[in-house]
Amino acid sequence: MEEKKKTINVRGLLAVAAAVLCLSSLAVATEETKQKQLRFRENGEFKILQVADMHYADGKTTPCRDVLPSENVSCSDLNTTAFLHRMILAEKPDLIVFTGDNIYASDATDAARSLDAAFSPAIFASIPWAAVLGNHDQESALSREGVMKHIVSLNHTLSQVNPSGVDLIDGFGNYNLEVHGVEGSGFENKSVLNLYFLDSGDYSKVPSVSVYDWIKPSQQLWFQRTSMKLQRAYMSKPEVQKAPAPGLVYFHIPLPEFASFDSSNFTGVKQEGISSASVNSGFFATMVEAGDVKAVFTGHDHVNDFCGELTGIELCYAGGFGYHAYGKAGWARRTRVVVATLEKTDKASWGPLKLIKTWKRLDDQNLTTIDVQVLWSNGTPGGT
Repeated sequence: MEEKKKTINVRGLLAVAAAVLCLSSLAVATEETKQKQLRFRENGEFKILQVADMHYADGKTTPCRDVLPSENVSCSDLNTTAFLHRMILAEKPDLIVFTGDNIYASDATDAARSLDAAFSPAIFASIPWAAVLGNHDQESALSREGVMKHIVSLNHTLSQVNPSGVDLIDGFGNYNLEVHGVEGSGFENKSVLNLYFLDSGDYSKVPSVSVYDWIKPSQQLWFQRTSMKLQRAYMSKPEVQKAPAPGLVYFHIPLPEFASFDSSNFTGVKQEGISSASVNSGFFATMVEAGDVKAVFTGHDHVNDFCGELTGIELCYAGGFGYHAYGKAGWARRTRVVVATLEKTDKASWGPLKLIKTWKRLDDQNLTTIDVQVLWSNGTPGGT
């Protein structure tokens, strides 16, 4: 018991230190940040850290939920900050993706300040980051549009309020990012990995449909057109390719298709029901038809953390990250890491994408790694 208390105290001090350091680093986004081109490292890898459901509120005065009694002493939002700070140091990601419910706005005294604090570790580390909205981010004085506009104003973010040149689209935070090949390779000016971000909404506006919202036809049309444009570019000169570059999709509320799995056909755990919209918008079919999407990543259901493959697409939860979010006492908060790796060419250079792997890290003393798995590989079912 004494050793346990010692560990908690050390982590508590780290939480406070991380919060102080990170909050001092906030700055307004610059044009240079907005134009930063994501690309693979010289070792042929690109690493993404997914952070789901921080539920950040007012920092050290906000209590933790669903932790063991021994962990509850001085536990607060600062534990969430410390976890993110530790993960950045441990994994050194190229991009951090926040998949909604970034703040628990109804408990936040000042939503803008809570957003600043929630994203502060990424800002302090000068790491590019992107965010989408969940169903709780707007439950304060800031509307969904207001929340997204504030996010876009922060330093080192690549988030967008909505895609440029698109006049009519539902929601806020629909956009895409391209990840180019290694500088100096034949793919340095091609996007070899495409990232799509969508607003899955908050709550249904249709009286006959209860609870959660869904991805609308206008968003699906934007996705289809964007996917087609990216595929044409990738399969054209130079370095003509026979199949599209793989795509990954990020949003908050899971699709109804996440209910297609049981313990025999997924990796991870399912400890609660799938809280999707009660209507099926058809977005899964839209992604299957597009032909480039290899995996989808969501949050929302905090004590689910599985990945399961359906019709060539991996459907993945990250598991709950934040300490003010509901969880399960004794079941560690967690995060998902995705690493994409390029092929090595005959000329000792880097070519197209070869492999996409994932694993989760737990917020324990050792940041334990669990459930390492291959999501996609070139030449396998679902591959090119």
